[in-house]
Formats: sequence, structure tokens, C-alpha cells
Amino acid sequence: MRYFLPLLLFFLSAPLFSQQDSISRSKQLDSSDLAKKIARKSKETGKQVAVEKVSIKDYKIISYARDTTFLDTTQTIQKEYAYNYIRRDVFELMPFSNVGQPYNKLGVNFESTTMYPVLGAKAKHFNYMEVEDINYYNVATPMTDLFFKTTFEKGQLLDALLTFNTSRRFNFSIAYKGFRSFGKYQFNQAQSGNFRTTLNYETKNKRYNLRAHIAAQNIDTEENGGLPNPIQFESGESEFRDRSRIDVRFTDADNKLLGKRYFFDHQYKLIKKNKDSSLVEKTSLALGHQFNYETKYQLYTQTAANPYFGDALLPAIYDRANLKTMHNEFNVEFYNAILGRLRGNISLLNYNYFFNSKIITDTQQIQNQLKGTEVAIGADYKKQIGGFKIDGGFKYKVSGSLTGSILNASAGYRINEANTIKVTLFSLSRMPDFNILLYQSDYTQYNWQNTDTFQKQSVNSLQFMLDSNLWGSITAKYSRLGNYTYFTSAPDIPIEVGKEEASVRPYQEKNSINHLKLKYAKEFRLGAFALNNTILYQVVNQTNNVLNVPQIVTRNTLYYSSDVFKKAMYLQTGITFKYFTSYYMDAYNPLLSEFYVQDAEKLGGYPMFDFFINARVKQTRIYLKAEHFNSGFGKRNYYAAPGYPYRDFVIRFGLVWNFFS
Repeated sequence: MRYFLPLLLFFLSAPLFSQQDSISRSKQLDSSDLAKKIARKSKETGKQVAVEKVSIKDYKIISYARDTTFLDTTQTIQKEYAYNYIRRDVFELMPFSNVGQPYNKLGVNFESTTMYPVLGAKAKHFNYMEVEDINYYNVATPMTDLFFKTTFEKGQLLDALLTFNTSRRFNFSIAYKGFRSFGKYQFNQAQSGNFRTTLNYETKNKRYNLRAHIAAQNIDTEENGGLPNPIQFESGESEFRDRSRIDVRFTDADNKLLGKRYFFDHQYKLIKKNKDSSLVEKTSLALGHQFNYETKYQLYTQTAANPYFGDALLPAIYDRANLKTMHNEFNVEFYNAILGRLRGNISLLNYNYFFNSKIITDTQQIQNQLKGTEVAIGADYKKQIGGFKIDGGFKYKVSGSLTGSILNASAGYRINEANTIKVTLFSLSRMPDFNILLYQSDYTQYNWQNTDTFQKQSVNSLQFMLDSNLWGSITAKYSRLGNYTYFTSAPDIPIEVGKEEASVRPYQEKNSINHLKLKYAKEFRLGAFALNNTILYQVVNQTNNVLNVPQIVTRNTLYYSSDVFKKAMYLQTGITFKYFTSYYMDAYNPLLSEFYVQDAEKLGGYPMFDFFINARVKQTRIYLKAEHFNSGFGKRNYYAAPGYPYRDFVIRFGLVWNFFS
């Protein structure tokens, strides 16, 4: 193991030095253009080169769940929604003022892809790429995806990916996402780097396949603690229109999340039978193994202790939480064209969550480590019969103290080309995250151990979805939570003004919480004009107000799309309106990198308007947006969390560019 990981990195990255960086892109890859290039190359070299028709569907993207899609180069309103720092739709999220800072929640989903506790520090993980976020590729020729967008003062955002192959069966990719943004407020700088490289291989007889990746990620933000005097922001006085003149709580705190991961998943088919002489598989029996080793730490530093977090044990703060995990899964998979795909598995997780020292006080002793092994067994099943599709899996703990069980099953039916229904059942039981079970800090109040007092939290949800060309997309989900765990200020400790976060710690709600979520999305078209609508309605039934979300969230985009300049450019321009009802929005704790429940201040109830102009010219998609252009009108009460304003009016631009060769 000592030499395996460096060697794997070498073999993943070495072929880069022998590849040509040649690229091109369009809405649909034109095979005639490739034919012209090949013909030109034949003429230059004097050698006959075979011309093979290549389409955009030959550039395949394979997800962690082995779902395969092909590269989408169109310009749609969904691309506009996902053109942001985390490259996905943020309808249910509320961003802070600077890129790279946390997102507050407007909607909640309790489903999880794992039955194991994680490090915590969830506010730092929006840009952290987990195993499920890494894609693998199978491309006909080298392909590059280039994403660029401006940030806020002294920085840019760039995400570049190159994928290529040495043969039809051996594909590589290497990518790096980096950004830096100074921000508009004092001590508000954020920066990050996400490196990943992948390989995807299959033998000629298709009996053995391997996919692997390496990821190294670093997310670093300055923490200014928010605004101690919000009136400076809300007053609208000319003195404070320059946001760098507004007072902030801290000018010496830094928060960092760093992770490294090595992953591979391979499978060998002992039995493989095709239908007659075709390549379509009829029956197979395969043995598989999946390995994942990851190290991660969250570090909060402050040059001088601040009374905002209460008393401190040391004059300077250095809080570091470490987690090392190694996960192995062994599986046997049986596939039959009639019976479906059935996989049985046994998994082994070794974890080590630790701090550098023990805490011993007059009332308690807090250990410095949680270390152990979790063993679980499970099964997965997939089958599609015509328009009917079943997909489900479960895992159950055999030994260990952190896990319980997880079940995720769905059944869908395609009524016709225009209508699909799907029902999903989810159930999870596991202990809370590691930073809830055990945490140590140089601040006195931020030391706890709940391994003996907290119980496994549970999630049970049922979801129904209708996707119709006529009626739109309708999703209804009911969730029931048990032993819901959250952060909040200690109810039995008086809170002094200016020390609101001195007593924030984790708690468990013993009463059940019921959450109902209704989401509707529909686009109406009239010629070149369209109105895209997404509406979210939520109801929470709870004894104590520990889960706070807005009742209504809406986003409506009126836009125009058309080819212009004799179809040399595809233009898309419009206005987006977003609004959510006021509620007790969660507050942000920079020390823990977590949001916590507060009941002192309701926020929300303000409109947000964006104006955008997007265009596609041959291989390039160009984006220009005036964000929150209505911020200068009305009250200045637009916050992303108590003490943390949402961003002011700003114009940002960028592009997405794909190259093929």
C-alpha cells in the first residue's frame, strides 16, 4: 500500500505528456468536420487514414452508479441555472455574499448515499466532491470541458477537464477546479482547489473492467464572523456603500477543509454468455471489489481568542478534527436478461476520527479518538420490463456501533413518451456525524462527547413523482425523522449580547418530526418566448421548532431564445425572479462550519431579480448576468443568514467551452 498509491498516480497522469491539446465543440458534433480534418491529415502525411463517423453520442459520461449519458452541448435554461460555483441547480439553496462561502438551506432532503457518519463541517462541503460526484469517461477522441466565470474582486473561477484514451477500451481524464475571490467585505477571501484524475478500462472480451480515481481537494476561507452592526449595511448611507468599510467581527480567523482520496472499483465476469452471436449479454456471473481510502481534516485557526465564542483555554486557537476511513466492499453479481441484475455484497469500514489531546475537567473526560470497524451486508436489484423499472438496494449492520441500516428502493413506469411516474421509498438508521459525537476546541464551551448519550437517528421517506410534458413535473415527498440532531445555543445558558455563539452545541430532538414537501416545475412556451416556473411548498409538523424552512420558495424565469445573425449565434436572454417567505433562517457558526437553529430573527420575504444574456457561438457558450439588480431598491434586508448579507448588484460573465480532436 505504501508504494501502490504513488504508482497509481504516476500511471494515471503520465500519458498526459504524450497527448495533443486539440479541441473543438458545437451543439451537435459534426462528423463531416472530423472527416475533413482526417482528409487534411491524410494529405499532409501522404498516408491513407480511415474515416469513421463520430457523433456526440460517442462521448460518454459514466456516473458512480454506472448510468451512462453522453455529452450535452445544448444551451438551455437548465444550463443557466447550473452555471455557478458548484455547477448544479441551487434552487433550494441561498448563497452567501462571496463565492466559495456556504449556502443556507431553503429546502431539505434527508436522503443519504451512505449509512456511515461523516466528518461534519457540512457548510464546507458544498464544493467537496465525494465518490458519487466523480464521473468516468469513454470518448471517441480527446475532449476538453472548460468552465470559466468571474468572481468578486481579485480572482477568477476555472474548472478544466481533459479526457482522452489510448484505445477504445482505456480512457483517462484529468481535471482541476480552482478559484480565488477576495469578496466585497473585510476579511472575506475564499479560495479552493479540486484536483481529480480518473481511468476507465475494459478488456477486449469484456470480462474485466476497472475504474479508479484520485482526488485531492483544499477549500480555504477567511471567516469574518458576520456583521456586529447590521445597521451599517441596512442604512444605505453612502459611507457604507463600499462594503469594505462595514465592521466585521473577526479579522484573524481562517477555516480550511482538506481531503485526499484513492478509489478503485473492478469486476471480473466468471461466466459471460451473449444472445446467439450478438454482443448483447444474456447471462453473467461476476466477482467485484471496491476500495476507497480517504483522509480528511477540518482546521479552524485564530491568532487571538475572541469572547464571541466564550472563554478559551489558550490565547491562540488551533482546532483540528481529523478523519481517516478505509472502505472495502466485496460483491457477487448475477445478471440475466429475463430475471434482472442481482448483487450481494459485504462491506468493511475502518475509521479513525481523532484530535491531538484528551480533555479532562472536573466534571468530565473527553477522549481524543473514535476508532473502530463496521461490517455490513447488503443486496441490490435492478430490472426493467418494457416501461416498468425496479431499482433498489439495502444494507444492514453485522457488527459495529455507528451504523444501523439503509434501504433505498424505487419503482417507475413510463406510461408513454410524454408521461412517467415513479415511487421511491427510503429508510436510514445511523449515528450522527463525528463532530456531533465528539469535538474538541481551544474554546471551553466547544468540547463535548455524546457517544453514550446520543442515539441513532432515523429517516423514513416516501416520494411520488409525475413527469409529464403536459402537466409538468410534480414531486410529493413525506419524511419522518426520529432523534433528529441539530446545533443550537444551549437553552439553559443566558446569552449575552455579542456572545450569541458562545454556547452553540449539538442536541437531539426526542419527538418525531414530520416534513411534507411539494415541488412543481413547468415551462410554458409561446413562439420564441418561454416562462419557466419552479415552486416549492413545505410543511413541518414538530413539537419544538428545531427544523426551520420557508413555507414557499418560487423561481420564475421569463426568457427569449432564437437563432440570430443568420444562425451564426443562438441567443437566450431573460429575467429570473426568486422569492422565499420569511422564516427563522439558520445562523452560521464559522468555528464548526455548521448552521445552527435560532429563533430570534426572521429573515426572507424579499425579491431577487437577475437579468441574463446567454449565447452559443459554434463551440462556445457565453454567459453574462446582472445578479440581484434590484438590490438598490427598497429595504436593504436581504440576508443569507443572520449577520451575513446576500450579495449586492454585480455583473458577472464567463463561458463554457468544449474542444474535440
